Amino acid sequence: MLRLTRPRYFVPVHGEYRHLVRHVQLARAVGIPEENCFLLEDGEVLELTRDSAKKAAPVPVGRVFVDGKGVGDVEDVVIRDRRHLSEDGMVLAVMAIHQQSGEIVAGPDLITRGFVRADGGEEILERARQIVLQTMKELNRETRTDPGEVQEEVRKALRRYFYKALERRPVVLAFIMET
Repeated sequence: MLRLTRPRYFVPVHGEYRHLVRHVQLARAVGIPEENCFLLEDGEVLELTRDSAKKAAPVPVGRVFVDGKGVGDVEDVVIRDRRHLSEDGMVLAVMAIHQQSGEIVAGPDLITRGFVRADGGEEILERARQIVLQTMKELNRETRTDPGEVQEEVRKALRRYFYKALERRPVVLAFIMET
């Protein structure tokens, strides 16, 4: 085909890298000058004019993620969070506290996704629930009445427990409601 079409320039575009190298070797073997054969890698640009072909400045390349209707607008932190969720799962601790006293009114309920199996995780989750209760007992009244502080303390306590017990680091979220 190369002898029949006699191209002035040759750029292989199909196959693995080793195939591209062999295509260039074939083009040289049938008489296309070495300076007119271009083996390009991702991001390299070949600038063509009426009378010449030359490599130009490279352009940035990489993966482009498509997320719903957005193309390429998924940030690295979102990808990292999704990978973390897929590998380690998540635990949501939900409870209600009294606004003035900080006492637990309801919960704590632990909801998991991708973390422990439904059959066999009860013991781990019950121990985690006890950890939350113990953490609440250890907090002073001022801290117990601040939902933000309670969220952080519960989250830290659960993360420590899950790492010590299972050597896993699920995403832990605490949702504290005031009544």
